Amino acid sequence: MRDVLEQVVAAWRRGEPAGLATVTATWSSAPRQPGATMLVRSDGTAVGSVSGGCVESAVYELCREVAESGRPRAVRYGVSDADAFEVGLPCGGTIDVFVERAGFPELDVLAAEVDGGRPVALLTCVDGPPERLGRHLVLTPDARHGSLDGDRLDDAATDDGRGLLAAGRTGLLHYGPDGQRRGTGLDVLVTSFAPAARMLVFGATDHAAAVARIGAFLGYRVTVCDARPVFATAERFPEAAEVTVDWPHRYLAAEASAGRIDGRTVVCVLTHDPRFDVPVLRTALELPLAYVGAMGSRRTHDDRLKRLRETGLDEEALARLRSPIGLDLGARTPEETAVSVAAEIVATRWNGTGERLSGTSGPIHREDHR
Repeated sequence: MRDVLEQVVAAWRRGEPAGLATVTATWSSAPRQPGATMLVRSDGTAVGSVSGGCVESAVYELCREVAESGRPRAVRYGVSDADAFEVGLPCGGTIDVFVERAGFPELDVLAAEVDGGRPVALLTCVDGPPERLGRHLVLTPDARHGSLDGDRLDDAATDDGRGLLAAGRTGLLHYGPDGQRRGTGLDVLVTSFAPAARMLVFGATDHAAAVARIGAFLGYRVTVCDARPVFATAERFPEAAEVTVDWPHRYLAAEASAGRIDGRTVVCVLTHDPRFDVPVLRTALELPLAYVGAMGSRRTHDDRLKRLRETGLDEEALARLRSPIGLDLGARTPEETAVSVAAEIVATRWNGTGERLSGTSGPIHREDHR
């Protein structure tokens, strides 16, 4: 929803009836994930996407209908539908979509938190009794606004929603009519607006510049850090959100102590110099990070492992190190190497194999069990 939020706020403030469609669940190879949205304004213009083109026309018409009637609708599209030939997903997936009139009283709170870069979650009742359908709750780590229409439900959804927000995840919560966690009949979509995950790139090299560019492209907030001020300059790394001159291990330890990294943080050590990489890798491998990779030849890797063992790291910690960094793409240039690093980060995030899809079978997209 982040990509259409500004337009949703504008329509709401003008009192403009607009339709908002949100993906609430997917199966098999659906092209968009839960939380993907499409806004259809009163003049007929559309922003965003719920399927990458597969069912856009059908959802577009439903958005216009809901914008006019004000009555929310929940629909399913996919190969199991009778009209699959016309609006089904050619990739074989299925999506659930919730369509509502865009805007609600707590929208300004949501927009302010997102604009301020603070973590916030939007909870929407997408399946249940008609009187609860489309009710909203906006959560921050220490406050909530709105109601799903029931104290017990609000309390349960607040606890569970903050758990998803802390992990930066979007997903469905299932409850009984009165908020019973073991019940059924009421579904709440939690859309998390967590600050961008961080990518920390250590070593101000040409490879670091390429990795910083692709990291920003993937949506990470990229920091480049090097102890050498002549190399660590903003001019050399324009795509980085910040360039810091400091010893890598000291910077990482300080960021961890300040609570500015989390389980989504990615660390790429591109110095291949033991003075820099051994201390920072020791620090990184003791933190609960999403990914820790280090550049270097296999000889460098073997020497690095030896040095890390001498610092006291155990085999379990060393097993988390991705070194030599990246997938085997035959990369040569810094840009090609950055693609291989990005591919490994994505594969690690989604438990991918890194194999050619043409040589595998089964679903292309895996369920997210994080």
